Amino acid sequence: MKFKLNGVEKEYNGDLELSLLKYLRNVENITTVKDGCSGQGSCGSCTVELNREAVLSCVTPMSKIENLEVITTDGLGEYKQEVFANAFVEKGGTQCGFCTPGIVMRANTLIQQNANPTREEIVNSLTPHLCRCTGYKKIVDSIDYAAEAIRDNKAIPIPKQNARVGKRQPKYDADKLTIGTAPYVDDLRFDGMLFGALKFSKYPRARVISLDITEAEKLDGVLKVLTSNDIPGERITGAIVKDWPMMVAVGEETRYVGDVIASVVAESDDIARAALDLIKIEYEVLSPLTEMTKALDDDAPQIHENGNLLSETVVDRGNIKLAKNKSKYISTGTYETQMIEHAFMETESAVARPLNDGVEIYSQGQGVYEDRKEIAKILNIKEDKVRVQLVPNGGGFGGKEDLTVQHHAALASFILGKTVKYTLTRDESIIMHPKRHPLRMDYTLGCDENGILIFLEADIIGDTGAYASVGMKVLERAAGHSTGAYTIPNVKVSAKAVYTNNLPCGAMRGFGANQATFAMESCVDDLCTQGDFERWQFRFNNAIKNGDQTATGQTIHAGAGVRDTLLAVKDSFQNAKYAGIACGIKNTGIGNGMPDDGIIKIEIISEDKVILNHGWTEMGQGVNTVAVQFLCEETGIDPNIIEVVVDTSKEARSGMTTASRATSLVGNSIRETAKDLIKDLKTNTLSQLVGKTYVGIWVCDWTTKPGDDSKEIITHYSYSYATQVVILDDDGKVKKIIAAHDAGKIINPTLFEGQIEGSVHMGLGYAISEELEMENGIPKSTRLRKMGVLRAKETPEIEVIGVEVPDPNGPHGAKGVGEIGLVPTAGAVANAFYQYDGTRYYKLPIKKRTISTDKLGQN
Repeated sequence: MKFKLNGVEKEYNGDLELSLLKYLRNVENITTVKDGCSGQGSCGSCTVELNREAVLSCVTPMSKIENLEVITTDGLGEYKQEVFANAFVEKGGTQCGFCTPGIVMRANTLIQQNANPTREEIVNSLTPHLCRCTGYKKIVDSIDYAAEAIRDNKAIPIPKQNARVGKRQPKYDADKLTIGTAPYVDDLRFDGMLFGALKFSKYPRARVISLDITEAEKLDGVLKVLTSNDIPGERITGAIVKDWPMMVAVGEETRYVGDVIASVVAESDDIARAALDLIKIEYEVLSPLTEMTKALDDDAPQIHENGNLLSETVVDRGNIKLAKNKSKYISTGTYETQMIEHAFMETESAVARPLNDGVEIYSQGQGVYEDRKEIAKILNIKEDKVRVQLVPNGGGFGGKEDLTVQHHAALASFILGKTVKYTLTRDESIIMHPKRHPLRMDYTLGCDENGILIFLEADIIGDTGAYASVGMKVLERAAGHSTGAYTIPNVKVSAKAVYTNNLPCGAMRGFGANQATFAMESCVDDLCTQGDFERWQFRFNNAIKNGDQTATGQTIHAGAGVRDTLLAVKDSFQNAKYAGIACGIKNTGIGNGMPDDGIIKIEIISEDKVILNHGWTEMGQGVNTVAVQFLCEETGIDPNIIEVVVDTSKEARSGMTTASRATSLVGNSIRETAKDLIKDLKTNTLSQLVGKTYVGIWVCDWTTKPGDDSKEIITHYSYSYATQVVILDDDGKVKKIIAAHDAGKIINPTLFEGQIEGSVHMGLGYAISEELEMENGIPKSTRLRKMGVLRAKETPEIEVIGVEVPDPNGPHGAKGVGEIGLVPTAGAVANAFYQYDGTRYYKLPIKKRTISTDKLGQN
């Protein structure tokens, strides 16, 4: 069979049912074409051009390409590569970048067929594609910009570098991400590399009676079948609580269908997966515990030795009984939120290879130093024998905090002395990694006759699933954010995290705050209805201002920006016919008595090269970009000579990239580190400083533990604030979302807008469409398409309003941005629907998957 590939004649005599995607990646080594859904045809990341038509290569068999021409981004030619790269960089259409090459190929075919597409036509063309980062708006802007240049046969200049705080510095490596040449972990290729695959439990709760790996080991091409007996060190892992076995041993119980029982290493991925089917496991099937509300019943099966209660956070301030008696209006209701999938476009992958008498891992995880620590314990070696290099990932949103494949790759490489790659399929990813916590929240909120909030009483329970992950911290945040962006003098809240046999739940963007805000904002709107209070004014009167307290009793001394965000949306809200409004607050930093810190190392390699070492994970949010901006702001160094590296061998330690803290901590740490460099630059050129390394750290160690009343309560060192307005059209469809967000100081407006637009898109999906449904401890579907992520044509107009109320602890006054963007969204959506149909919504998702098309594609 003959065909053309990027202008080159090819012959193929292999399996005609092999997908074009596998041929391109595995035979031709063309890794600019990405695999986001493992042949489900759900995400569009694998899109290529086939005879001037865009096709999904993952569902296109080789039999369909005979005598046709296949083009990937590699074959676009230098002109179009530059046009698309520069357009997406200029307009901010690339964040994590995993979906972008496929979108570029779709855009190219659209422009070939229609030289002057409208924004609506661009939006509709994107229907086969999913993007979890951007909210699509800047993608549409980028395609529109590229189309104009191609139509007029003009170049788009390389975006100018302006690496100062507050400027639209182009995203670091965004040009390479756009056309697919920046590698993700699964794109890495090494000579002699082996492939691993995992054998998961068939049942959510069962005792493993026996395990027979004999036939699997005999399969030609299999090098090793690993079991729990092969782990030389600690077998039990966990981000906070050590309760998660790397592999379940014979005689033990499985706790969810993502438990690993064995691991196969083979010469190819296909052989490894074939061997999985030859592994024989005998189970004693047990009844799973799947309802969180029954987890604490006396007759509930005990998922862990210490019982099913993982944690309880209690906030108890003031006199609730007295406050209830003084309240004129009281709102009460039980609010429920759902489990949802992170739906990052890149599934989990890791490569490990021998390094002296240790191991080197290429990781996409959200904390390379945490990966190193856990892997060293598993292998029973010192941490300095483990090197973890970050490969910027294709989206995380909290879902890549826990170990999934990193330790399996490390173990296989360590035992075999070979390079080994493990990559999860989309189905495996959905089964294995932790999700967003479903919460059940009993809320009672009261105010006086003037609409001033007096008390909140809440009982919250969250399903943390089979393992702890960071479940206790998510419920801690739910309690700490239970009063929303308002000050309330009397608060009594209990927030429990309980174990079940469902999929584990852990970190996800919002981290408990968005669940609590949905309940809180619904109650606020109900009080406004009861007392006939104007909804904007009620919120303005109760909003936290400097000198007021949060749910935990922390006094905000400076930087309270809620009222400023309310003022920014006042006219739009009050002039809308059908509109919902909600406010939000979100912590920056872990806090709660745990230190927040980060080390920076600046190496002067030559007069043309400076290496900036930090420990934070780049996952689309732009931490590498703002790191460059902070360094250039402080020192005036040319951004073109700065290389950003995240590698544990550099010992630029940080914790997990979580809690909206990376920008804040990297900025403060760079400012500290740069002090000596600034002094040296006053009397020396960079060439005179070659060989010098500058090291610095910024530490917040003054927050207080929950329940510690021995000193002033400081739950977190910083907070960000927001107000969102959701406007419906006359048919009750979502027409527009206005998002006013206080970022303290907007370090990079393009990144800020992109983060908020992407967050709003995620928050809207959370409100109306997204849900990972479970049945008896097993997902009803592991298809990405079934997760409910909104497509471009389902995303309404989004207006982002930046507000800057400086934070005293943030670099240049900056606050966290990554999570606050979806904290108010679900509450605003629910309140908008109430204004339209008079129904109070108590459960997410609200099944109203309806978006107005009046201004489709507008930004």
